[in-house]
Amino acid sequence: MSSGSTPPSNVQQTAPPPAPPPENIAPVDTPQGSVGPTSAEPEVTAFDITVRAPTAVRDMLEKHLELQRYRAVTDLDEAEIERLIVLAERNVRNLVGTLGFFSPDIRITREGGVNERPVIVVAVEPGQATVIGPVALSFAGDIADSADSDATAQRGNIERDWRLPTGQPFTQDGWSSAKTQALRQLVARRYPAGRLAGSLADVDAPNHTASLRVDLDSGPLYRLGPMQVSGVERYDPVLVPRLARLNQGEVYDLNRLVEAQLRLASSGYFDSAYVFINPENDPLAVPVQVQVREARLQKIILGVGVTTDSGPRASVEHTHLRVPGIGWRATTKLQLEKKSPFAQTEWTSIPDEANWRWGVLGRVERINDEELITQAQRLRFGRSQIGDRIDRNIYLQYDRASVKGAGLADNSASATGDGSALTANYVWTGRYFDTLPFPSRGYALGIELGAGTTLGQDRQPFTRTVGRWLGIKPLESGRIAMRAEAGAVLAKDTANIPATQLFRTGGDNTVRGYGYRDIGIALANGVIGPGRYLAVGSVEWQRPITLRGRSSEFEHTLFVDAGAVADKAQDLRPSFGIGTGVRWRSPIGPLQIDLAYGLKVKQARLHISVGFVF
Repeated sequence: MSSGSTPPSNVQQTAPPPAPPPENIAPVDTPQGSVGPTSAEPEVTAFDITVRAPTAVRDMLEKHLELQRYRAVTDLDEAEIERLIVLAERNVRNLVGTLGFFSPDIRITREGGVNERPVIVVAVEPGQATVIGPVALSFAGDIADSADSDATAQRGNIERDWRLPTGQPFTQDGWSSAKTQALRQLVARRYPAGRLAGSLADVDAPNHTASLRVDLDSGPLYRLGPMQVSGVERYDPVLVPRLARLNQGEVYDLNRLVEAQLRLASSGYFDSAYVFINPENDPLAVPVQVQVREARLQKIILGVGVTTDSGPRASVEHTHLRVPGIGWRATTKLQLEKKSPFAQTEWTSIPDEANWRWGVLGRVERINDEELITQAQRLRFGRSQIGDRIDRNIYLQYDRASVKGAGLADNSASATGDGSALTANYVWTGRYFDTLPFPSRGYALGIELGAGTTLGQDRQPFTRTVGRWLGIKPLESGRIAMRAEAGAVLAKDTANIPATQLFRTGGDNTVRGYGYRDIGIALANGVIGPGRYLAVGSVEWQRPITLRGRSSEFEHTLFVDAGAVADKAQDLRPSFGIGTGVRWRSPIGPLQIDLAYGLKVKQARLHISVGFVF
């Protein structure tokens, strides 16, 4: 430390304690539970304080100045006020030092006559700010001794992410924050017993520089040992380790423990979950402690909602988490609404060691798009795997559709989607966003592959393929969201493929500006039927709405949607919709309110939906 400098706390030498009050003056503290004077009892103070300094310095002094404590001592005489002014200079110097100004020009004076109310003026010229000079980060323990590439990478990440590089302004808060961040990065992976072995900020006040040194001791490398579970009585004991997916022998990673905790809490089997280790245990096989609180065996959920596609709706859902005899979870739901009411039951097993589940689904629905009424039934049996980013489904599915509506006598069953089929399907979905359900960057991909045959007297083979993509790219102001979907069903023209395997589009989450399933094949008498080829695209600019210069929970959007359905790929002709809307980051997911204009139908429509869908 160069002579003449006065460092803040946590640097080379400890700052002096706050100046004591003058003799016979006791600072007055607000009694516990008090919130200060009431409106009926205005605050009485001995003097006023005016701070004249740059904004950052003024805000600091107005908040932390010791003089503020003595304003409530109303019987101060002139001599005592003068003594307070003298003692305040050291307090001001220490406070300004925490902002990196170690050679300030401080003048504290009293204004006002003898019989006038005193005003203490604190004038500060902070001078030149101290900047960071040389920075030395040293490591001890396994992170320094290991030749493992992961240890080398972790050490490099700590050095790269150091928050006070050379040339940056020095402040006490910044110094504390930088050390905390470095230690957090050390203990987040491999080294939960890591510690800050030492630190020094050597301030050279005349040259306005601060040399920094931080010593980090990682301690030993930790690997996960056996899982010790408490709180499981109602469900299968293998459920927790299979949902947690923490392998014995893997390197400790705090993010992996947090992800396991989230999987347990969101599985439906547990109301709460807590996953942790005790660093005092054997680092070669540290036990993983899992504490859970089980959910009730059965639950019923009642719901109401509304969308512009289907209007108001009401639903009731019953879940049994362990069906007697087989131990599967059964979820049965009945939803009532004008355009697409349905009843569905889905039964799933607990995951195996590779996180695959067996499942059975049955669904009956009625789809009324104001031109055609489709009565559809579906039965599915297969396996699914839900991962952190990737979902997979393999299943056999039976579909049956019965289509009715005015003017259908002139159209064949193959054109309207009246028929039944049996298919084998594979579905793969990958989500690579920074966060959900409010992503700001990233992308997602989805692929559906199906092959099967129509049923009935004239059986015809067919294939069905669908690809989906969503990309979100950040901009300097907001982000761009781009969406694309394409699908194709390949079969003979005479094949009676059920409508649930064909395509129609239009509505809230497809092509805005058009009604629910309004885009399809034009049949006789103006009826819109399903088609064998689908193409949908969208570009949307999402921009935060600022209030008083700060981003709010609302966003404004501008978008262009396009979609087409045809029986032959070369006949695809897009229908465009353009519009604007508002997004709200609601507690249950994104709330979207859009006003769109369909260029083909020359009509404007309001679209409202909730949730992030992919």
